[in-house]
Amino acid sequence: MPTASPALHAAPKARLNPLVFFGSTLWILALTAALILWPEEAGRWLQSAQDGLSRSLGWYYMLAIAAYLVCVLYLAFSRFGRLRLGAEDERPQFSYGAWAGMLFSSGIGISLLYFAASEPIAHLHHPPQGEPGTMAAARQAVQLAFLHWGVHGWAIYALVGLAVGYFAYRHQQPLALRSALYPLFGERLTRGAVGHAVDSFGIVVTLLGLVTNLGIGALLVSSGLEYLFGLPHSQGALLAVILAMSTAATLAAVSGIEKGIRRLSNLNVALFCALLLFVLLAGDTLHLLNSLVQNLGDYLNGLVLKTFDLYVYTGTPGQRDAWLGLWTLFYWAWWISWAPFVGMFIARISRGRTVREMVCGVMLIPLGFTLAWLSVFGNSALDLVMQHDAAQLGKAALEQPAMSIYLLLAHYPMAKAVIGLSICVGFVLFLTPADSGSVMLANLSRRDGDLDRDAPHWLRIFWSLVVTLVTIGLLFAGNFTAMQTAVVLAGLPFSAVLLLYIAALLKAMRADMPPPPPGP
Repeated sequence: MPTASPALHAAPKARLNPLVFFGSTLWILALTAALILWPEEAGRWLQSAQDGLSRSLGWYYMLAIAAYLVCVLYLAFSRFGRLRLGAEDERPQFSYGAWAGMLFSSGIGISLLYFAASEPIAHLHHPPQGEPGTMAAARQAVQLAFLHWGVHGWAIYALVGLAVGYFAYRHQQPLALRSALYPLFGERLTRGAVGHAVDSFGIVVTLLGLVTNLGIGALLVSSGLEYLFGLPHSQGALLAVILAMSTAATLAAVSGIEKGIRRLSNLNVALFCALLLFVLLAGDTLHLLNSLVQNLGDYLNGLVLKTFDLYVYTGTPGQRDAWLGLWTLFYWAWWISWAPFVGMFIARISRGRTVREMVCGVMLIPLGFTLAWLSVFGNSALDLVMQHDAAQLGKAALEQPAMSIYLLLAHYPMAKAVIGLSICVGFVLFLTPADSGSVMLANLSRRDGDLDRDAPHWLRIFWSLVVTLVTIGLLFAGNFTAMQTAVVLAGLPFSAVLLLYIAALLKAMRADMPPPPPGP
């Protein structure tokens, strides 16, 4: 397996971008202070804003998500798919195996473990249409989970990764969010106010996503320890878990992409696959395989309909808007909020690959595993609740989602050992996006023209500490839900930036296409 250039390691001469660094830090601290000091008022305001967004702009989100998907598929399978993220004779830095492992881990995080059992059960009991608790509701539940975790989200990652990587490696722009806008605004504006604003907002959105990731990870790991060892459900235990997870993530971020993140990615793949195979083989294997095939058919059959489904003819407007805001629109905004750092990380590891290679890799390598995971765990949970009267599991999925995965695994052989493995899986799943996110936050907040250099260690440590402190403050203030709402709201303006990325890519790629060979 080829190793990356020594230039991948930290760049001691990197300079801080003061406007981006201090501007984004002030925004983050102000939001966190408001949520901690005035939790009820801030929570009410954010919830009101989210309700208004769901009621007024649901149509916009649906159209924007569809545009991202259509765009990346067009770029991949049109004549532009032959263009390369770099010079025409450049070859990838990482082998296919290493690249696929990092793609897998960059987008598959701890949330997939958190929602694997809880989301289908929630849709079973509270479907957007139809009678709850029926077989039809169960079938729809998995279809909705596939929708929320399917091609639409990976298309968003592919779009950001493609835009940032294309302009960085082919047009020698900085590896930053601003660079993808220079065909529209010119280099003068992208290196000035427009660029500072885009990168600053990208840092804020990314940090909100990382805080949500750390909060979910801490709740999931602490719930597992509580279930396995009977540890008390206390703030002290939660604080200890957060500090342990943050310390490990910081050490991995400091070690860089080649040493820390790649090795974690390989471990991630192995542990995740082992847990999936265990549940598949220890459960009703034939039923789960049949369900997977049918779930894929339902997903593909309803893909176009669900892309535009706003449930206009279902229920009352208030019920419809509430469900969309809680689920589909939340997921679309959540994918968008993760897109800056995941997309930049994908660009960082994809230098030398063609547009077609990059898009197909991002959209197919993690997607197949994601859908298999949701089908196996989702159908196992639904079967226990509906056929075996697992009332405790059904209740936990609605009231304490972090506990639901362990209550599901408790029904399998060697339950304690498997639950222990799942806690380890959760811990490693948290680390990969956390450490790559810290690296990308640091890269966004520094000014360095060398595309093959990551930011210095102290800057990565700083952002890891900020994520940790913000998460602790919000969890202990009891206002973590408000931060999740803030993630949804932050996704709205960045969704407009992604539409500009589409226009910039089309403009640049048309100009970059080589002329056709002369006729005879």
